[in-house]
Amino acid sequence: MTTPTSESPATAYAVALLDEFARLGLRDIVLSPGSRSQALALAAAEYERAGTLRLHVRIDERVGGFLALGLSVATGLPVVVIMTSGTAVANLHPAVLEAHHSGVPLIIVSSDRPQSLRGIGSNQTTVQAGIFGAATPLSRDIPAPTGASDEADAATALAREAWAAAFDRRPQPVHLNIAFTEPLSSATSIPEPTDDWNAEVDEPIEPKPFELGTAPGTVVVAGAGAGPRAEEVARELGAPLLAEVASGAHFGPNLVVAYRELLNMGNFGDRVARVIVFGHPTLSREIPALIQREGVETIAVRSSAVDDYNPGHRVWRHVDAVKVFGALDDSPAGRSWLGRWVTTSRQLLEPPPEPTAAELGNAEFARRELAAIREPITRRMLAEAVWRATWPHDRLVLGASRLIREVDSYVPGKKIVVHANRGLAGIDGTISTGIGMALGSESNGTTRVLLGDLAALHDAGAMLFGAGETRPRIQVIVGNDGGGTIFDSLEVAASAPQDALDRVLLTPQVVDFASLAVAYGWTYLQAINRGQLDQALTASTGPTLIEVPLTR
Repeated sequence: MTTPTSESPATAYAVALLDEFARLGLRDIVLSPGSRSQALALAAAEYERAGTLRLHVRIDERVGGFLALGLSVATGLPVVVIMTSGTAVANLHPAVLEAHHSGVPLIIVSSDRPQSLRGIGSNQTTVQAGIFGAATPLSRDIPAPTGASDEADAATALAREAWAAAFDRRPQPVHLNIAFTEPLSSATSIPEPTDDWNAEVDEPIEPKPFELGTAPGTVVVAGAGAGPRAEEVARELGAPLLAEVASGAHFGPNLVVAYRELLNMGNFGDRVARVIVFGHPTLSREIPALIQREGVETIAVRSSAVDDYNPGHRVWRHVDAVKVFGALDDSPAGRSWLGRWVTTSRQLLEPPPEPTAAELGNAEFARRELAAIREPITRRMLAEAVWRATWPHDRLVLGASRLIREVDSYVPGKKIVVHANRGLAGIDGTISTGIGMALGSESNGTTRVLLGDLAALHDAGAMLFGAGETRPRIQVIVGNDGGGTIFDSLEVAASAPQDALDRVLLTPQVVDFASLAVAYGWTYLQAINRGQLDQALTASTGPTLIEVPLTR
């Protein structure tokens, strides 16, 4: 093939588009290879070479989509995802759906055949425009650039429109489907940065808050995406805080960890009269059941989630923000309401005190200490060990499995970065999301991903780092119980035949995780007792897979 001697319209358009994204503040591009997208890919490589943008290359578009999601969660900025035509675009759908439902800004830039090649059986050609449906409220189908004099301005305007839409009142994914025709690329050069590089965007308008007064029987609930405001409001109201572990509010003096148990106790749950909800609660049945009780008034504060939280359509009011007025109820009754929740929760979770060496004698005390170190790992022990090992400069990503519920049920309050893909709560993309958060973080801490074996295998391709790709400090901790044992705790376990339950729900697996880690160039560790687990969780210098065998 002869190398083009002049700039192709595809390259000129790609440079103009990415140049404007860089001016708007773009930091990261995720790219999967393909011929039709080569102009965008080569332009992205030039911006990386210039030190303007960070480029992340992944061969699997599904992995790339969740990597971009993690990068966006970590940076708070939109991430551009580039891929070629055909099934490559469809592979982005799971990540786009999660981003849509959890409110994460992604800009999907898919490459397509020109109009003349659509609908005639051309290779790698399907209907890409609008492929993500309602998940991308802004979706543009752009004709193939021809070299017209106004195309650079059109690319600039498109970038601005996409950036504004992704950063709208609620962050969301957008889709730009751009056709390219031959020549698909040419020698690529990019403009020199100017003084207006990385221009600031307008700050969003703060919503008018709904005023809350103190009231008897109030609890504050924090689900995914709630953020620290939920903890502040709980303190301002003097109310118990029922905060899920991935809420961003699982800390503070008002935190009630054992909220499930307490909501099922008549002298606690039955006395709740008002619920203030932040974020999207998904980890218990008790919270939606509480909201649907007769006599309970619920105010839900809107989050970045696409749907207003409204179990049973019983939420009294949805508001954009809240402001607490009036003095804190410092009466004995007011203090007692909060104190009983917090104290009882701690009593339920605190283990009985261990005998001291003076009580047991040194030899017996040492024997018991050694036995504890050698004790087989339980799910609760795993959850608590990972939580203890994680500090404010670290990050913790939790997969959709039994383990996130173990963490939510037992770990004490601590102000650390915890994320879980709870928009749709799928098991896909968890490792990719964790790697994205590790790459996008400003700190040098460790990113830990805690998940089950099926969730790990579903995203095993995320462990592939191509040549030249940054390998972050990340630990993937796999609780391996040989399948989807979460179904053992659901109603189906009591009604389905055991062999059918195992075959179609448990889906047992016997993967050698040590070989899997070696194949992808990761360090492999196995922890079968508490001592080995605590040692394995110390900070790693590179990607490490820690396998923790668990009983069914």
